[in-house]
Amino acid sequence: MILLDRVTKTYGKDKDENSAALSRVTLHVEPKEFVIVIGQSGAGKTTLLRLLTREERPTSGKIVIGGIDYDKLKDRDIPMLRRKIGVVFQDFKLLPNKTVFENVAFALEIVGISNREIKHTVPKVLDIVNLKGKEDRMPRELSGGERQRVAIARAIVRQPRILIADEPTGNLDPKHAWDVIKVLEKINRFGTTVLLTTHNQEIVNKLKRRVVIISEGKIVSDKANASYNL
Repeated sequence: MILLDRVTKTYGKDKDENSAALSRVTLHVEPKEFVIVIGQSGAGKTTLLRLLTREERPTSGKIVIGGIDYDKLKDRDIPMLRRKIGVVFQDFKLLPNKTVFENVAFALEIVGISNREIKHTVPKVLDIVNLKGKEDRMPRELSGGERQRVAIARAIVRQPRILIADEPTGNLDPKHAWDVIKVLEKINRFGTTVLLTTHNQEIVNKLKRRVVIISEGKIVSDKANASYNL
């Protein structure tokens, strides 16, 4: 599902691998896995995610996502790739003047899905993220956890094969953080590969999932059923 083979990313004119944002990173994530990626700020997590979504190109190495070889990916095909990868951010990025329903529907409208299909699909997705009955609420009327779950619904409404959740609980209190994590686990059970970055030690240790640790641009640990002291 996700394959990185000796991927290096350097910025600017400096091609020294010792100062690279990522240095010879090799990572393989199977379909339907739930993987937690952790590391200090500046470790290379954001660069890794930007490479996966093709916002950045590697300086060297190979990336293959869902059978798509990024070396052969044409610019015109990048939107198609991104439909296979849902992304959730720490700061929600909801449209403030649209309702919950409209925020989620927007992800379908921009790719030309019919109104009939939207009316059929959006309620199902809102039910998955436990927001049934809040379709007409505005983002300002929701808690932080509810807003994040709207963002998750928007990310999965096109049924991506991979969901990247980049610090999705960073702005939330513990209760709402766990509400979001439970939704991510549910989505994973439905068959979506989940890649979660977090600084929350309690989440890492309670989930007991595969944990990949990045430090100074390199993977320094990759263990299943792991706990970690951040």
